[in-house]
Amino acid sequence: MGSAFDTFRKLGPAAFLLKAILSVAVADLLLLGFILLRRTYRSWYFENRDSRMLAIRQQWDAVISGQIPYAKWRTKTSERDLIEAMVLDAFEVANPEESARLLKFMRASGLIEKCIMEARHHRGWRRQKALVTLARTRAPEGIRALAEGLRDRDSETRLAALRGLGRIACPEAATEILDWVDDAGLRVPALPLQSALVQTCAERPQVLLSHLHHADKTVREVLGRVLGEVATPSLGPELLRFADDDLPELRAAAARGLSYLPPGSAVTVLSELARDSVWFVRLRAIVSLAKLCHESALPF
Repeated sequence: MGSAFDTFRKLGPAAFLLKAILSVAVADLLLLGFILLRRTYRSWYFENRDSRMLAIRQQWDAVISGQIPYAKWRTKTSERDLIEAMVLDAFEVANPEESARLLKFMRASGLIEKCIMEARHHRGWRRQKALVTLARTRAPEGIRALAEGLRDRDSETRLAALRGLGRIACPEAATEILDWVDDAGLRVPALPLQSALVQTCAERPQVLLSHLHHADKTVREVLGRVLGEVATPSLGPELLRFADDDLPELRAAAARGLSYLPPGSAVTVLSELARDSVWFVRLRAIVSLAKLCHESALPF
C-alpha cells in the first residue's frame, strides 16, 4: 500500500490545493478551539471572582478591622488584588470618617507600601496604573512617590503623577509640583497643571507667592490664573504688588484679592485696574469694587 505522500505525488499540482485546504481547516479548528477555551476560562474566572467578592463583602467589617489576619489573604495575589480594588472603590463614596478607617487599614495591611513600591519601580503603563492607584488612596505618604513620577521621561506618566498629586489636594503636594515646575519648566499641558495647582493650593494659597517670579512667561501665566482662582482675604496685602505687573493674569489675580482689603486702600487701585486694557482684568476689578459695598467706590 502506498503511503499518503505517494498519493499526494500522484495528484500533481492539485496536491498543493488539497494541502492548502487541509491547512486552513486545521488552522480554523485550532482558532475555534482557542476561542472556546478562552471563553470557558473567562467564564470560570469571573464566576470565581464574583464568588470571592461576595465572600469578602460578607466579612467586610472583619477584614477592614483586622479581625481576619492580614497574613490570611496578603500572600494570595488574586485575593489581595481583589481586596485592594474593593477598598479603592470604597474610597470614592466614603465620608471622612470612613476614609480614615480605610486608610488605616491600608497602612496596617501594608497595601500603601505596596502601592508606593510599585509607583517607584515599575515603568511604562504599569507605573501609570500604580500612580493612579496610589492617588486614589489620598495617602500623604504617597506624595513623594508621585512627585518622582513627575520626572519620568514618558509624558503620560508625568500626567498621571500630576493628576495624582492634584487628587491628594494638600499644600505639600502643591510644593512638590511647584518645585518641579521651577526646575523643569512647563513639561505638561497648561490646563492639567492649572487644575492640579488649584486643587492643591486651595487650602494654603501662600505657597504660590514665592514661585510667581518664574522666568518662563507661560509658567507665570498659569500660576497667575491659579492665584486668581484661589485668592483669599489673607492674601490681600500680598497681592498689591501685582497690581501693576506686566502679566494680565497677575493683575486680574490682584484685582480679585483686593476685594478683601479695607475700602480705603483698595478703591484707588481697583479704579485703576478697572481701566485696564485687558477685558478680564477690568471685569475682575469691577466685580471687586461691587463686593466692597462702600460709597467710595460709587464715583467710579
